[in-house]
Amino acid sequence: METRRFVILPELAGGRFDKALSDLDSDLTRSRAQSLIKDGRVSLNGLVCRDVSRKLLAGEVMVVEFPEAAPAEPQPEDIPLDIVYEDDDLLVINKPAGLVVHPGAGNVSGTLVNALLHHCAGSLSGIGGVARPGIVHRLDKDTSGLMVAAKNDKAHQGLAAQLEDRSLSRVYQALVLGVPMPPQGVIDQPMGRDPHNRLKMVIRRRGGKDARTHYRTEKTYGGACTLVECRLESGRTHQIRVHMASIKHPLIGDLLYGPQPTAVQSALKKGGYDEAVVQACLDFPRQALHARQISFIHPVSGEPLSFEVSAPKDLYNILKMLDK
Repeated sequence: METRRFVILPELAGGRFDKALSDLDSDLTRSRAQSLIKDGRVSLNGLVCRDVSRKLLAGEVMVVEFPEAAPAEPQPEDIPLDIVYEDDDLLVINKPAGLVVHPGAGNVSGTLVNALLHHCAGSLSGIGGVARPGIVHRLDKDTSGLMVAAKNDKAHQGLAAQLEDRSLSRVYQALVLGVPMPPQGVIDQPMGRDPHNRLKMVIRRRGGKDARTHYRTEKTYGGACTLVECRLESGRTHQIRVHMASIKHPLIGDLLYGPQPTAVQSALKKGGYDEAVVQACLDFPRQALHARQISFIHPVSGEPLSFEVSAPKDLYNILKMLDK
């Protein structure tokens, strides 16, 4: 049985038990967090607590026990998808924030894979001999935007090769605290798992994997926040979030890597924003990160393909508020 331990951070104090668990563990949906709590698998300060709406205090210790994963294949589920492009070999999806990509411990249903199994029923010729969609790359649960998935082995291998040789291109938008200087540059910092917290990635100059992020300022907001474009050379877990935090410009809404609420308040007030805008930024429910564009060569036809989607409503609204 897997056990995970969390300490309630000051920014989560006063929040609901179920939401805090979902925020702290990026693998968990809100509904799965509620299920674990109600099943008595989560303790607070050493005592089992089944009250999903209990308000938390800073410094409280949460321990989660995950039951052994059931040896079951993901099942098709009728979950709405925003399909940007589809043919016999692949499809491009505009993933909403909040949707987990892969089933796993804590998420056996309600994922993108479950949705694709339903949507592609009868059209999957198999990945590795199994009729399942080929997920070539992934997005964090709370990151929105474009992903490509393969329907057959040939497409999967071709897209994976492009990801490996970096010819599959991805462009992101991120709303960060402060104004990066210089306004564009390259963050070249190797990354690895945090030895003290398995949920976090950190800069690791010894033993880390190469990671390069190209960033460019798109728009600044009163010197308080900046919308940056990020292009990845590599695709490490949480790469943009870790790299931007490493240069002291963490993503708005990112509970795992910052920023601190006091820093957000101070920057926005200095920028001349009123309390409504300050509170909207503090309440932004996820890391402000959107995969805006994806480009690749069709692995079967050889045709160059490129797709772009605008920011989802939550990010659009906060940018609109900042623009005023």
